[in-house]
Amino acid sequence: MFEGKKKAVTFSYDDGVRQDIRLIKLMDKYGIRATFNLNSNLFGVEGDDVRKGTYIRADRLNKEDVRYVYENHEVAAHTLTHPNLNLISDQEIIRQVEQDRQNLQDIIGRQVKGLAYPGGGINYNTHVAQVIKKYTKVEYARTTINTDSFFRQKNLFELKPNVYHTMNKNRLFEMGKQFLESKGEQDLVLYVWGHSFELDIADGWTHLEKFLRMISGHNDIFYGTNSEVLLNGK
Repeated sequence: MFEGKKKAVTFSYDDGVRQDIRLIKLMDKYGIRATFNLNSNLFGVEGDDVRKGTYIRADRLNKEDVRYVYENHEVAAHTLTHPNLNLISDQEIIRQVEQDRQNLQDIIGRQVKGLAYPGGGINYNTHVAQVIKKYTKVEYARTTINTDSFFRQKNLFELKPNVYHTMNKNRLFEMGKQFLESKGEQDLVLYVWGHSFELDIADGWTHLEKFLRMISGHNDIFYGTNSEVLLNGK
């Protein structure tokens, strides 16, 4: 259970971009706690990305801003430089993950327990997950593979979220409504992930706030960071 409740909601955001500042203000407004997955060797890097044929600014936060921006939320690892972990050696996997984790701990002055695998698509495999589990101090690792199930997952190093919300708004609301209506004896978790820079297109901020308004404020739901939810009772 999650502080006496059988249901929990958690959010996860990748890359540590400047739009996270706006996102955190919105999260705080609705009493939502999230986890932010950062690449410690990419702080301050300016850039853009393309989503649905639209260029979006995706500038990384500066190192000196990280501690105060995320002070009320969880910081997790995302590797040093965002490589495809399937294509590098075991030694480099360990260095990318564990050095990033240690760097982030030094910056924020708090323990860093989690990881989000970098890159979309096939961004990890079971071998990669086992290397991380065995040779780093990471305690959980999130994939980008969606699951329809809200049941708590046993394999914390191949965690599957429920919805990539910034690219699939219909699924976001469908899963949210199913979760709110779900009842049962087992603990249930709604796990949402994305990138905050993607909210800059297609009325993303409006849709997200509508969802937060719907999912927040329920007395039977615990709202926590990834660690608070996933490692509960571990």
